[in-house]
Amino acid sequence: MDARNKIELLAPARNAEVGKEAIWHGADAVYIGGPMFGARAAAGNSLTDIEDLCRVAHTYYAKVYVTLNTILTDAELAEAEKLVWQLYEAGVDGLIVQDFGLTQLNLPPIALHASTQMDTRTPDKAKFLQDAGFQQVVIARESSLQDIKAIANATTVRLEAFVHGALCVSYSGQCYMSCALTGRSANRGTCAQLCRLPYKLTDADGHCFVEGKHLLSLRDMNLSKSLSELIGAGVSSLKIEGRLKDAEYVKNVIAYYRLALDNILGSDNPFQRSSSGRSKYTFVPDLEKSFNRGFTDYFFHGRNKNVASFDTPKSQGEALGKVVAVGKNYFEVDTQKAMNNGDGLCFINNAGQFEGFKANKVEGMRVYPLSMPKLKVGTVLRRNLDAAFEKTLSKPSSERKISVRINVSQTSDGFKLDAKDEDGVVASLPVSYEFQEAKNADMAANTIKQQLSKTGNTAFVVEDVQLLMENACFVPSSVLADWRRQLVDLLTEEREKQRKHDDVVFPKTSNSYVASELDYRANAYNKKAVEFYHQHGVNSVAPAYESGKEKGEVELMLCKHCIRYSLGACTKTEGGKSLPNQLFLVDPNNNRLRLLFDCKNCQMKVMGKLQK
Repeated sequence: MDARNKIELLAPARNAEVGKEAIWHGADAVYIGGPMFGARAAAGNSLTDIEDLCRVAHTYYAKVYVTLNTILTDAELAEAEKLVWQLYEAGVDGLIVQDFGLTQLNLPPIALHASTQMDTRTPDKAKFLQDAGFQQVVIARESSLQDIKAIANATTVRLEAFVHGALCVSYSGQCYMSCALTGRSANRGTCAQLCRLPYKLTDADGHCFVEGKHLLSLRDMNLSKSLSELIGAGVSSLKIEGRLKDAEYVKNVIAYYRLALDNILGSDNPFQRSSSGRSKYTFVPDLEKSFNRGFTDYFFHGRNKNVASFDTPKSQGEALGKVVAVGKNYFEVDTQKAMNNGDGLCFINNAGQFEGFKANKVEGMRVYPLSMPKLKVGTVLRRNLDAAFEKTLSKPSSERKISVRINVSQTSDGFKLDAKDEDGVVASLPVSYEFQEAKNADMAANTIKQQLSKTGNTAFVVEDVQLLMENACFVPSSVLADWRRQLVDLLTEEREKQRKHDDVVFPKTSNSYVASELDYRANAYNKKAVEFYHQHGVNSVAPAYESGKEKGEVELMLCKHCIRYSLGACTKTEGGKSLPNQLFLVDPNNNRLRLLFDCKNCQMKVMGKLQK
């Protein structure tokens, strides 16, 4: 089977417990931070916890990937090498990496995935990474459907694409603004998220055109309606963003995408899911009920104006309805949705600012807030916390079971029990037992079927029990229960024996890199990374921005999002608003950042210099 035909729903995990919930709710793989060197420094996990997560995931033939995707100093390489071996021994299936220096170390046979921080947006770059030895390549989030098809046509490597969650405004791995203005490097895992701040948009003389708007803050990606297109284009791993998100978010989003994917994979096509078991839920998944800044398909279907969230970087949730009456300490909403005590509600006020509050008490359409906001008739309300929905998700809300069929046949000295699961794995249990003819054949048969089907809190569910015997036999329930336990243990052991281990030795290669001269944007922070580039035909490599060598004004962000375009002032569009050629962003600390517009390539650059 083509490696790309095994479709993977890839879930984020803040910690091992969230990772387990992702697996139980239908994820085929989970990515999680290790004890150090992850791009989310606040989401580290111990080796013991990761090993525990691997055990749960591997039960369902699901995989665990660890993010080791920061750039490393020379002094950190030895510790990183030691950590990679520990992760391999813990059962981790692959590492998501950014630093090419890691590939030069003495590594165990573990698969390496090219992180989104490697900024893969062209067929040439993807082909290079494939030929260099990477087993999976994350495509830039800015990629269109046509971009993805072009990359897929030029490669055979498994391709991973983000389908849901928060968006970085800069091409990943190419953002240096946090490092420049605060000393906190995104490529080192400590991004200050300056893109979510409010900014002024001014000209060279300080004349302000927009004030107090979140001009670099984007909506959240949602490609749930485009899964067939993604898979058809060659994407094999569908990635949910959110390694800082809570369990309730992960449960809801993974369940939604699992159901959507199963509808596609269940049809007549060559694609299959990459893990075992089916999940059953106690709730109806709904993406709008989890944290979101409003949704966008970003540039998947081409450029559109609805990618930014200028009013707020906070969650906007779901549309609720309009205010139809306002009293002294209450208001009424025209809505078809049931409201609850404790709901979080929000709206955009008269000043164009986001305002949120809590519903203290709800009586039908009437809401009594804890503190009365300044609402008026006609105000559009949204709900960014559904208290009843969150309460359901705070409890056990899914179980995942692997289908099994059992045959019971009679032998010369007893019986043989054969269990075959949905993956074709077979376990056999021969038992010696003196045959006792049943007085009531139907009752005896039902007892055998019922007892052998009671798999309880194991990972299995018995779909069918076939009795291949000429005569009905009586077997006590206690004996059948013991046989069932032994059979389940044997099947579990056999599944582990047959689980595919992707032991991959990273090769030493010399295929030519996509450029021969590299500046600070190559993110080479250690000598091993420089060695890698030299081995692949690069003549000169500048130090990473984090080295502090770039003192003057440089490109701090490269964005496909264009403020001009979003404000209706694109120079390519006739009849739009007029803005000066020279534009600047001014942050709350009065740092002034120059904007450059590469209209030929439809890209915006944020220029600035190192402050700290």
